[in-house]
Amino acid sequence: MESFSDAELISQFRVPESKEKAFRMILTRYQEKLYWQIRRLVLVHDDADDVLQNTMIKIWRGLDGFRESSGLYTWMYRIASNEAITFLKSRQKERSLMADDPDDYIKGRVKSDPYYDGDELFEKLQAAIRNLPPKQQQVFKMKYFDDLTYEEMAEVLSTSVGALKASYHHAVKKIQTAFEVND
Repeated sequence: MESFSDAELISQFRVPESKEKAFRMILTRYQEKLYWQIRRLVLVHDDADDVLQNTMIKIWRGLDGFRESSGLYTWMYRIASNEAITFLKSRQKERSLMADDPDDYIKGRVKSDPYYDGDELFEKLQAAIRNLPPKQQQVFKMKYFDDLTYEEMAEVLSTSVGALKASYHHAVKKIQTAFEVND
């Protein structure tokens, strides 16, 4: 694959003759990272695929208007996060109608995922994360799983580094407490 910078790919995307090729190169570069970012939020492979597809459609539609005030991946990450959150909100309504215990519904979905390997520690971690407030969940997943810096998270979430550090600290403490209580 030719090695173009993000700026060069964006420029190529804006030229009708090279639009599709540039988009394929962007997909090749970022699709897997976006998939795993979404997967950590929605937990189930099939759901992550659906959200990723919606994300890619939004990226395709919005890339011509991308102002480049942030990095391409940061912009794409923000779209993917928003799509995952929208998906989770729609599923939350569905869960409340379909199951007496929303946690049991989520566990059932995760366990039915063909890529689930039965890791009990992973289940405990996911249960502890689910009990966090939504903002702390998002910050914890971005820092712990995606290894984003606080500065990158601040750009994606449009908030201060100090607020993110506080949210992450509180999330870690709550998760540690959950593990201590369950031992």
